[in-house]
Amino acid sequence: MPAAKRVLIVEDEEILAGNLKAHLERASCNARIAADGASAIRVFDDFAPDVLVLDYRLPDMNGFEVLDAIRCRCSLCECVLMTGHPTSEVYSGAAERGIRHILFKPFPMLELSRLVCATAPFLLAGPLHGDLAPHDTHLPVPGERRHNTRRGFPMRLFDGTWLYADRRHPVGMSPDEDKSDGD
Repeated sequence: MPAAKRVLIVEDEEILAGNLKAHLERASCNARIAADGASAIRVFDDFAPDVLVLDYRLPDMNGFEVLDAIRCRCSLCECVLMTGHPTSEVYSGAAERGIRHILFKPFPMLELSRLVCATAPFLLAGPLHGDLAPHDTHLPVPGERRHNTRRGFPMRLFDGTWLYADRRHPVGMSPDEDKSDGD
């Protein structure tokens, strides 16, 4: 039987962090929590997780600063970024750091556990744009699976699909379009 996947959750909202930990433990993961960037770096050194579930906005630093500090230690763990504020800055920063999974808050717990359980640590292959993932699986260039490239903000989810940040409008419909039938 394989060893339980070690997951470090870096989340400053205490209730959410506890819920994430409990859910991942029910999925047979060994999970620990850090409430800020500095404690995440300390816990990381002792715990050596396989997967880092990282909030972008933390009280003492942003998630990228935490990840950069951890990766300076030659870490090979996979990172799942969580954010409630998806922006092009967050997406481009994630792509530069080889982060392949970004979850919008709020997200279903099942989505997180499926992602974490399917994720394996690997050597960094560089930026997300056209690089090679483990086992030589080619990753799509961001935008090539988008249905409407004129608008929307794409994020890659656990199954490789795209989701638009503005979920109020159906795919292909402009916010300016009238939904009436012309009556």
